[in-house]
Formats: sequence, C-alpha cells, structure tokens
Amino acid sequence: MSEKSVQDSSPVLFKERLANSQAFSNLFKDGMALVEETAAYLDGPGRKESKQLGRAAALVYATESMRLTTRLMQLASWLLLHRAVKEGEMSLAQVNQEKTKVKLSAGHPSDPESMKQLPDALNDLIERSHRLTEQVRRLDATMHGPEEPIVFKNNPVESQLGLLKAAFERTS
Repeated sequence: MSEKSVQDSSPVLFKERLANSQAFSNLFKDGMALVEETAAYLDGPGRKESKQLGRAAALVYATESMRLTTRLMQLASWLLLHRAVKEGEMSLAQVNQEKTKVKLSAGHPSDPESMKQLPDALNDLIERSHRLTEQVRRLDATMHGPEEPIVFKNNPVESQLGLLKAAFERTS
C-alpha cells in the first residue's frame, strides 16, 4: 500500500460495524429465541402452573410475567432496530434517535422470597432475560456511547518500513 493511500484512508468505525458482527447475530438469535420460548411457556405450561398457585403466589406470578413480557418486548425492539442497521434499512444515527423509545433499564430487583413461590421454569426465563438485558445494555453502551476522538499518530510500522526501504535502496 502506498504512503498516500495509507494516509488518505479513513479509520474503520467500530460502532457502525457492530450490528454486522457475529456477536450481534448471536445476540439477536438468542434474544428472539428467548421471546418465542417465553411466549410459548406463558401461553402453555405457565398458564396451567399459574392456576395451581395460591392467591399470593398467583399475584407474584402475574406481576413477574408482566414484567418479563415487557422487558422482552423492549429487548426485541432494540434488537430489531439494530437488525435494520445490519440490513441497511437504517443508519446507526437513525437508530440512535429511535432507540430513545426503548427502555433498557435493569428494572427493580424482585423480592427473593416472592420469587421462590414461582415455578422454576418462570424463574429461569426471568433470570435469562436479565442476562440478555445486561448483554444488550453493554452492546448499546458501546454502539451509542460518546464518540472517542480519532487521533492520528505516526504509524510506527510505517516508519520501520521507511527504514527498511532506505536500507535496501542503499544496497541495490
């Protein structure tokens, strides 16, 4: 590569590449699978299990399943917005404006004693949704965090290449 092309090339913007990364693809696949699994559970086995709970536990079940559903819908919205970047349908700047409607808060921690009253399958889904939320929040902070200034420094490899070039020009 010539000196001119090295100097004229612009840096790769990591933030814009993240939506096309394998890490994002895996996160998207896992997130959407969790949404589907949760919906299937709440509409099937979870409905049956909730009818067998006592009054207090049924209230906890209703509250936690609503919180779980809300959290997963917010996560799905975030994932779909960023998939639009991957598909070239939106720019990262457009998504940055739209994502203000998506709430990725960690949420209020649930009472551990109340959570013990819930079926194990629901507790597992809740725990997995919290882990997914943390992964998405970290990725969101990376993709939409403050811009780091691009500082062009002298490339140490370039100077070494110059020295090698000068050494070989003298010997030939």
